[in-house]
Amino acid sequence: MGKYTKQDIFRMVEEEDVEFIRLQFTDMFGVLKNVAITSSQLGKALDNKCMFDGSSVEGFVRIEESDMYLYPDYDTFEIFPWRPQQGKVARLICDVYTPDGKPFEGDPRWILKKVIKEAEDMGYVFEVGPECEFFLFNTDERGNPTTEPHDNAGYFDLAPLDNGENCRREICLTLEDMGYKIEASHHEMAPGQHEITFRYDDALKTADRIVTFRTVVKTIAKRNGLHATFMPKPIAGVSGSGMHLTMSLEKDGKNVFYNENDPSKLSDTAHKFTAGLLKYTPDMACFTNPTVNSYKRFIPGYEAPCYISWSESNRSLLVRVPSSKKPGDARIELRSPDPTANPYLALAACLKAGLKGIKDNETLPPSIDVNIYNLSDKEREALGVKSLPISLNEAIKIARKSEFISELLGDKFASSYFEAKEEEYGEYRRTINQWEIEKYLIAY
Repeated sequence: MGKYTKQDIFRMVEEEDVEFIRLQFTDMFGVLKNVAITSSQLGKALDNKCMFDGSSVEGFVRIEESDMYLYPDYDTFEIFPWRPQQGKVARLICDVYTPDGKPFEGDPRWILKKVIKEAEDMGYVFEVGPECEFFLFNTDERGNPTTEPHDNAGYFDLAPLDNGENCRREICLTLEDMGYKIEASHHEMAPGQHEITFRYDDALKTADRIVTFRTVVKTIAKRNGLHATFMPKPIAGVSGSGMHLTMSLEKDGKNVFYNENDPSKLSDTAHKFTAGLLKYTPDMACFTNPTVNSYKRFIPGYEAPCYISWSESNRSLLVRVPSSKKPGDARIELRSPDPTANPYLALAACLKAGLKGIKDNETLPPSIDVNIYNLSDKEREALGVKSLPISLNEAIKIARKSEFISELLGDKFASSYFEAKEEEYGEYRRTINQWEIEKYLIAY
């Protein structure tokens, strides 16, 4: 049973003086889109009768099949705290449907819901908690973004070193006004870098919250004269921004990842789930790390994973097992995703990989309990440790050959995504950057 009914939405719109409602959805890259309506059109929207042109949205449909419909999820109704308090603005996150009343198979939210249903059929509920990192940069006299960090603070520093503390506080308060349970916020390792962590929850709610989180961060930063970016590696020589995902499975209300008798406190189910993640991480890299810049984060020495391995506490590895003091806390942490990922596709891929690990009875390799960055290529090879893709181009090539990705996304959606990303990589290859000019213009 949902949190809100249609009558609840009408009542809240009237009582809170809501004038505009944004019907939100994402394109295949996770970029937030919306159709704005006035409150007078709310009934039409709640009856699933609001239409939009799908041919204008990246990765959707051809012009000759452009009519698409938005089906609001009532439980996602939220009022934007930063908008005017008279004639307020609210939002509803929507599923995308075709004119014949069927879910649109190119809707990233539907793709996640499909894999969630697969987990439910196995008796599981997929729980996820994100650690979202971002940078705050100064703006120039025209308000345009720079790459100048707003502070020179480091890990866990506070004011006056952390000049972004007030902005981060306002972001947290805004999110709490929208129903988020903020668990922690702090300055990260690099100058101008921050992290906000919110409550662990089921996968669909978490994906919805990540999309909203990015909007809130950027909006509040702009109100403070700053520019917030989720670009994974905006500054060379410092740590980049990740979106670590901690995850677990529940069955009959109990965490099934816990086993008191296992050295790592992980159950056989958790072992198989983790083995599936490790096996398919290369296949899903172009979705968890979808930009050219994503792969500049995977540099040894900056806490970003470069190799496919796991450990109980080693932060140089792909999968980390946080210490669990009680059964309900058992979970694993995937450290490769970054915040440019479409959260619906990233979570769908993680869950699908884990479920396949369980179904196929995959064996988890031994943990790596040393700093893997310090090992030679031969030492890593002896341990059977493989590398993550080192470029978007490599990631696309792996995904194109992957039966796992084809099963997850369907050939039509996958093909559209690959074509778009290949064009993005082609643009990158054709661009002459400043490093090349400085390196070669005079030398040659």
